[in-house]
Amino acid sequence: MYAGNKIIQIRKRDGRIVDFDQAKLQTAIFKALQATKSGGNEEAESLTDLVIKKLNEKFHERTIPAVEEAQDMVENTLIEAKYIQAAKAYIIYRDQHAKMRDLDAMINSDELMDDYLKLKDWRVKENSNMDYSLQGLNNYVASTISSHYWLNKIYPPNIKDAHVNGDFHIHDLQLLAPYCCGWDFKDLIMRGFGGVRGKVQSKPPKHFATALSQLVNFFYTLQGEAAGAQAVSSFDTLAAPFIRYDNLDYEQVRQQLQMFLYNINVPTRVGFQTPFTNVTLDLFVPKSLAEESVIIGGKPQKEKYGEFQMEMDMFNQAFIEVMIEGDKSGRVLSWPIPTYNVTADWDWDNAIIDKIMEMTAKYGIPYFSNFINSDMSPDDARSMCCRLRLDNRELRKRGGGLFGANPLTGSIGVVTINLPRAAYVAKDKEEYFERIGELMDLAKQSLDIKRKVLEEFTNNGLYPYSMYYLSGIKERFDEYWKNHFNTIGLNGMNEAALNLLGQDITTVEGHKFARQTLDFMRERLMDYQNETNQLFNLEATPAEGTAYRFARLDKKQFPDIIVANEKAVQEEGADPYYTNSSQLPVGYTDDIFEALKLQDDLQTRYTGGTVLHGFLGENMPSAESTKSLVKKIAENFKLPYFTITPTFSVCPVHGYLSGEHEFCPKCDEEMGYVEHADEMLRRSL
Repeated sequence: MYAGNKIIQIRKRDGRIVDFDQAKLQTAIFKALQATKSGGNEEAESLTDLVIKKLNEKFHERTIPAVEEAQDMVENTLIEAKYIQAAKAYIIYRDQHAKMRDLDAMINSDELMDDYLKLKDWRVKENSNMDYSLQGLNNYVASTISSHYWLNKIYPPNIKDAHVNGDFHIHDLQLLAPYCCGWDFKDLIMRGFGGVRGKVQSKPPKHFATALSQLVNFFYTLQGEAAGAQAVSSFDTLAAPFIRYDNLDYEQVRQQLQMFLYNINVPTRVGFQTPFTNVTLDLFVPKSLAEESVIIGGKPQKEKYGEFQMEMDMFNQAFIEVMIEGDKSGRVLSWPIPTYNVTADWDWDNAIIDKIMEMTAKYGIPYFSNFINSDMSPDDARSMCCRLRLDNRELRKRGGGLFGANPLTGSIGVVTINLPRAAYVAKDKEEYFERIGELMDLAKQSLDIKRKVLEEFTNNGLYPYSMYYLSGIKERFDEYWKNHFNTIGLNGMNEAALNLLGQDITTVEGHKFARQTLDFMRERLMDYQNETNQLFNLEATPAEGTAYRFARLDKKQFPDIIVANEKAVQEEGADPYYTNSSQLPVGYTDDIFEALKLQDDLQTRYTGGTVLHGFLGENMPSAESTKSLVKKIAENFKLPYFTITPTFSVCPVHGYLSGEHEFCPKCDEEMGYVEHADEMLRRSL
């Protein structure tokens, strides 16, 4: 460190005077050297000393230099010392941060409005969850501007180019927001819904109906501050004591849960979409909560949560019955997605579990988190959405205690790697893995930028409710989003194997290749985690839209690249697509156990999120056979997350019908709704 330094303060861009921190200057220089592989800590320290020396020579000891003047000196010093590439990297770094502060108008608003109102843009019709409407218009305008802002004002050119060209896909560019968020329901009933100045404040709930109502309002509001799912865990455990305190009978509990479920399915999200919500239901009081005092009215009571199993049973039976009933047309209540943790001590003969299987057989609603053959317990994980399961042990390693047991966690963003293109352009496996590594490094950089942007905007108050409910994390770590993961996903593993090896992943060689790819990506993510002290995970991105986008771009650039539906593309001119993540080729087998055997050791390699859909075809199974199937899967396979997916139809007149029907067999009415139960979830991603 330069011993003669007399500069102790510096002037920020907003005029504030702050203490001069030489370490920040050295970190910026080090990053520029690292990015260009032109030096390390020793060179960074030497160059920083040179910059400080020049600043002291230029400025009088009573003069306070501006941030820009110090940065100009860094650029000049790097150039004079012949670190030309590092100087360029530093200039790009400065430009990127300048863009983050620049909110100039970017897009012709007249043209944008016209494209939507006159249906000129194909994207207007692309989202099946969002009708042509005033809300749709608002979302279209905001999404276009937001995407433009991310790509042109925040991300540097190399990241923008990788996304635009289709080397990888940055999800949720339409929002300046995190991906998905898990919240602590106990925190909500302790504090009540509110915490934002100038907005209505609710006291902590004292009654069952109030607790449910506040959770609905919480989900509605927090959905507006994130792109993806909003989730809470131990919903039934924490809500059950309110039932006894209110002295409610079963019909009253059922009525209030019906109100909750209908309210949560109202399309209040931007573009007339329904909020994407997930709740984990314990069924049986977990050990982590059994000896804790129950919370009513924001205060601990004398009873413990372990004393309320009877009320939990009442809650779960009512919840399931309302879900089985559906709406007045027999249409499924899509939200929240209920997740059940299947453990070794599950009582398979329990009446509540029988009701879960009845619901599963009819609609395929629940998602099952498998802990029977897992090295995790339910206390180790939080289910964030229809596939994302986060390992809290990584949080415990950092913070421990409260923040490990009840994390406020999630994912700040997702970047999906285009595997088929990397395989196609590679000459061999070595070059393939080298390319995947380069793309992952770039994805890591994009997620690091997004994390900094989110942190800055949170400090500025852009997400006021997230800011309030993440205040404990901020106090502990001085960062709001410290417990949220950086997520990297993949698309088209099957086609990557076809393009590089000439064999798909159902073959011995193709399956080995898939394992090697996942292991390579996992190990690299662990390196990132150790390097940055940030959380990273690997996700089996569902990415239906991305799968089509990648394939369309690749077919234009590389006409002979192999896609999932190659035959249909060649013979019928069909739109090309890639197989999702590392899933089997579409239509490969109708045997669910064959699919499980081929997928099990791939599914377990994901550290962030994955789900295997067990498609059952047209016939609705019985609740008993569904239970037998779920039990066999959980006991004989290690995959972390799965769902059973029947096919059903909904007639506008006669309601729910098992199986697929184009026209109602009772009245010949055209079906208003025909699909696998999980289709509506995948469209929302």
